[in-house]
Parts: sequence; structure tokens; C-alpha cells
Amino acid sequence: MKRHVLSLLVENHSGALSRVSGLFSSRGYNITSLSVAETEDPSVSQMTIVVYGEESILGQIFKQLDRLIDIINVTDYIDEPLIVREVVLVKVDNSTETRREVLELCSIFGARVLSTVPSNLVLELTGATESINDFIQMIKPYGIRGLVRSGATAISRSRD
Repeated sequence: MKRHVLSLLVENHSGALSRVSGLFSSRGYNITSLSVAETEDPSVSQMTIVVYGEESILGQIFKQLDRLIDIINVTDYIDEPLIVREVVLVKVDNSTETRREVLELCSIFGARVLSTVPSNLVLELTGATESINDFIQMIKPYGIRGLVRSGATAISRSRD
């Protein structure tokens, strides 16, 4: 199965997200990542969806997406060079024994410390999915108390 990063421009009103996700779930496809926000035009939102699947079945879903009334445009970035980013916020134990090592990991990955209290640190990292995954694996031994992660956001590197 191949990874597909989809960009959907949709009319910004209630129910659009539900209709889009319903098309995937009715075909038995799990959406790996989903990010939605308004564009520069407040009446239009962009959805970035990451899904793994067979070309033939996903092709059918794309055609159905194009027919939804809320959809303005569907782009599958399967063969295009992309810039893809995620954000992760991690709350990790703050002890005098491990603080220096945690801060070194932050420096290596380019993470920022957003909050420091005696019991924990809150860290932020923006990066490619693989970097986020690597950071999480490296920080786990230091005691993760909480973790939230955005969905992927993507933009084409093409000149248009």
C-alpha cells in the first residue's frame, strides 16, 4: 500500500469534515492523519489527509470526493515534491538528574521548551513526520507525562 497525502479545499461550513471522513470509513480506510484549518479566505478550509491504500480503491474515493457538494478541489500529492510538517507538544518529567540530557535532545532536534515547572517541562517540536517520531522515541525514557500531536500539513514545492 502506498502513502497518499491529499489536499482538499472545501467550503467552510458544518458537516464537510464528516462527509469527507465518512467516504473513507465506508470503504474501510483509516485516515492516518487529518489537519483542517481556514485558508486566507475564511469561507474556504484546507484539509490535509494522509492515508495508505491501494491505488484502485483510493481512485474511487477521489472521484466520490470530487462529487461532494462541499469540495472545491482535491489534489493527491502522490508524485509531487512536498513540504510536510507536524507539531508535537510533549510534557516530560523534569528532574535534576535528567534535565540536561532532555535539553540536549531538544537542541539536537530543534525543539523548544515552552514551560518549565519543578515537576515537568513542556516541549514543542515542528518537523517532518519521521523527525517527530524519532524525537518521541528518544524522549520516552525520560518519562512522558503527556503528548499531543497535530496532523500533517503539506504544501507542494512546485512553482504554481
